[in-house]
Amino acid sequence: IIMSEANSFSKSINDALNTKLKALKDAEEEISSLEKSFNDEENFFNSFASGDVKDVITLNVSGTAMTTKRSTLRVFEESVLARQFDDTTWTEQGKANHHVKEWTPDNVNTWIENIVGIPDDVVGIFKENEIMGRELIALGIEGLKMLGVERTGTLCLLLDEIKELEKASEDVSPLIEHSAYCFGKIIDYLRLKQLHSQGLADEPVLPTV
Repeated sequence: IIMSEANSFSKSINDALNTKLKALKDAEEEISSLEKSFNDEENFFNSFASGDVKDVITLNVSGTAMTTKRSTLRVFEESVLARQFDDTTWTEQGKANHHVKEWTPDNVNTWIENIVGIPDDVVGIFKENEIMGRELIALGIEGLKMLGVERTGTLCLLLDEIKELEKASEDVSPLIEHSAYCFGKIIDYLRLKQLHSQGLADEPVLPTV
């Protein structure tokens, strides 16, 4: 809003009007500053909260769990770390470590069809009951019997395969053989570097350990 100073009235009235005008201009500037600050803060949070949730990963750093975004690890695209988590490598790794508890009935059916020694009628039982991944992991010997699996050898084979699946689904965190303290410093630096590229933070200083 552009407003000119008042000069058409007596000095006292002009002074009073101009004082009010200055107060309005100051208030407008403060509101604009607050709005910019709010937008910057919103962008800051959106930089973490938005986007594909698959970008958020948990790493096993020499036994210490650390959560970050894959895009953060790829800030320096030519680095060894970035190449480890680039789209091609990560797609292959993601398929290998697909969490069993997220399996659909189709995933479960594909799994049981590929187990050597499972009779066709048992495969049919799983298809008919539309077993989900979470249900598969929860199945014990009694659960399998309730489904209609009766042969002892088949029960033992299924229990062994389910146990292996459960173990594999727990080992989905990529292993980083590095000092947890030092790697934590690296992640913090990469996060700040990423925010700096978005205009949300100052240029970070290289970490020291």
